[in-house]
Amino acid sequence: MKERPNFLVVCGKNKKRSRTAEFIFKNDNRFAVRSVGVSPKSNRKITEKDVEWANLILVMEKDQKQKIKKLYSHLEIPTIEVLHIPDEYEYMDEELIEILTEKIEVFL
Repeated sequence: MKERPNFLVVCGKNKKRSRTAEFIFKNDNRFAVRSVGVSPKSNRKITEKDVEWANLILVMEKDQKQKIKKLYSHLEIPTIEVLHIPDEYEYMDEELIEILTEKIEVFL
């Protein structure tokens, strides 16, 4: 059986968007998911170990992709895809869940 890929979902502070993605996909058997933020004020800040763990990194905004590439340029960074989801939703917002589900399903 093929090993499940690891998806790292990233937003600014790991409070709303990426945490919602992790929550709604945490029991999905098709892949493993972990959420982090790029801000120093993040609930869970991205680390080298997160980048090394991931097979795919999903960021909410283009500047987050650039930040990861700059911070971890010394690592072999997996593909980073931008989901283009603005920071205008609350944690577990119904519309956010719908958008995340639709956008993340594309990568499965």
